[in-house]
Amino acid sequence: MLDVPLLIGGQSCPARDGRTFERCNPVTGEVVSRVAAATLEDADAAVAAAQAAFPAWSALAPNERRTRLLRAAEQLQARSDEFVAAAGETGAMANWYGFNVHLAANMLREAASMTTRINGEIIPSDVPGSFAMALRQPCGVVLGIAPWNAPVILATRAIAMPLACGNTVVLKASEISPAVHRLIGQVLQDAGLGDGVVNVICNAPKDAPAIVERLIANPAVRRVNFTGSTHVGRIVGELSARHLKPALLELGGKAPFLVLADADLDAAVDAAAFGAYFNQGQICMSTERLIVDASVADAFVARLTAKIATLRAGDPAASDSALGSLVDVSAGLRIKGLIDDALDKGATLLAGGQLDGSILQPTLLDGVTPQMRLYHEESFGPVAVVLRGEGDEELLRLANDSEFGLSAAIFSRDTARALALAQRVESGICHINGPTVHDEAQMPFGGVKSSGYGSFGGTASIEHFTQLRWVTLQNGPRHYPI
Repeated sequence: MLDVPLLIGGQSCPARDGRTFERCNPVTGEVVSRVAAATLEDADAAVAAAQAAFPAWSALAPNERRTRLLRAAEQLQARSDEFVAAAGETGAMANWYGFNVHLAANMLREAASMTTRINGEIIPSDVPGSFAMALRQPCGVVLGIAPWNAPVILATRAIAMPLACGNTVVLKASEISPAVHRLIGQVLQDAGLGDGVVNVICNAPKDAPAIVERLIANPAVRRVNFTGSTHVGRIVGELSARHLKPALLELGGKAPFLVLADADLDAAVDAAAFGAYFNQGQICMSTERLIVDASVADAFVARLTAKIATLRAGDPAASDSALGSLVDVSAGLRIKGLIDDALDKGATLLAGGQLDGSILQPTLLDGVTPQMRLYHEESFGPVAVVLRGEGDEELLRLANDSEFGLSAAIFSRDTARALALAQRVESGICHINGPTVHDEAQMPFGGVKSSGYGSFGGTASIEHFTQLRWVTLQNGPRHYPI
């Protein structure tokens, strides 16, 4: 079992009232982590520590910030085994956590490369002798709120670019993966960023609303970023707006995967299976809607069904498990409810559907219609549905018939045709002849519609985590009307 204290001002500490909570393995029920349950006063202390560390961190030369972030990336990768050891918190496969560490280290490296690319501009002025500049400067304390499903990637993403831009950070850890999020903070602390530059707050599940509201309301918090469900994202967005705090929100998705009539079906099947079922479909980019031209639909479905038969979900510790567990039993019951609703209303089960505790076998349904919840609602599980259409325009209509707009994919041998179609898909991300699940540290990552607004990644992050200021220098006399 892992003991998980808070990280405030460079110090490991318990909650002020000594309370803790436990996170259990969803498959075995064993306690994986015992975690300090932060109080409102702990939240205040974390922000105060970040505020106190801000002057020194923001004043560092950019290459010194780069050096420290690169050192953190190396230490993160070197401690991969510690992150994998905490995978029991979510029931994920070890290979998923290993990939998380790899990409998170690259996010720190990419952020390090940005420290000398935070640029301003000279703006011509109509005032004689006025030298006008637009300068980008650090904002202050940034609040990052990260989810559990890709815990190393998404928590690192919440803090890497804010740090590169010269801000200090409070990370509000997920109650489901607290040990992993706390370990990220420790790695950054051990890398020598400085006391209070990164602070990590863990809270009991029932305390989350109050802790989040307290953190956002704190006057020292100048920016907020959140990755998670659309439901909670709306709450975070509303709270941030109430306190006039800019927020970057990366929310839910229901990714469409378009298979045009001329697609390479074998390549499409491989990408679809990966996109729909990797990490048990618990990725915001997961493929949920397979939108297939009717002329090739039967062939595509037959090949995908055969592929799914090779993907057994089970205990992540078992050698024959290709897929692992859902995050908990309640997630399985929720997703099974969506499947049963579709079947009751006439859908056809092509594969999977069996639920055993938190283990749900990869599932494929055909004949799903708008009258079924699964047509509209994000499953966030190993479930994909087949939607058939006649021609590209009908496939596009089906793709855009969703409140979500995060990731999408199009498979076609005619890349010019696919590119023209990609520009009309209502999503922040679209991949041609590649899976919907794809992330790289330097790419702009964000969605539209109910999938949120703003983009993480590379230069796209700079505008979110810096303050643009207008500064003038008057050279010589200036005329005034009075």
